[in-house]
Amino acid sequence: MRKLDPLDVALLAELKKDGSISNKNLSKKLEVPATTCLERVRRLHQDGFINGIHADINYKALGLGLQAMAVIRLKLHPRKVIEQFEKEILDYPEVISLYHIGGENDFLVHLCVRDSDHLREFSFSAFTDREEVAHLETLLVFETKRSQTFPLLQD
Repeated sequence: MRKLDPLDVALLAELKKDGSISNKNLSKKLEVPATTCLERVRRLHQDGFINGIHADINYKALGLGLQAMAVIRLKLHPRKVIEQFEKEILDYPEVISLYHIGGENDFLVHLCVRDSDHLREFSFSAFTDREEVAHLETLLVFETKRSQTFPLLQD
């Protein structure tokens, strides 16, 4: 993997703050020619430093007023079971993101549902009715904030 230079890092930091920023505004902000900026961003995509650009959705505005984190522990851990679980869970529209984690539990699933009844029904159908699930803990999310900072990269 190639080493990032200061312009690459600055581009990533700005895109993390606002992925929808135009190339023109990005180049102005960083004081580089628009063609340079566009080429660098393309290369960051090609080299795998940028996986995609995503919208930060206001789920409440969509009528989905309750977010939760489901902590899941599986009974068994063969690769096939884990991969199948991930694939099937990500197919549910209620799932915002899925984290495969280390430690006592196996997955952290960020959910968005209409209300507590929806959460209860979803928990049964998606998790507790599954044979491979040994444990489910549900944590309510009161507020979500996304960091605007970019990690410090050191040599």
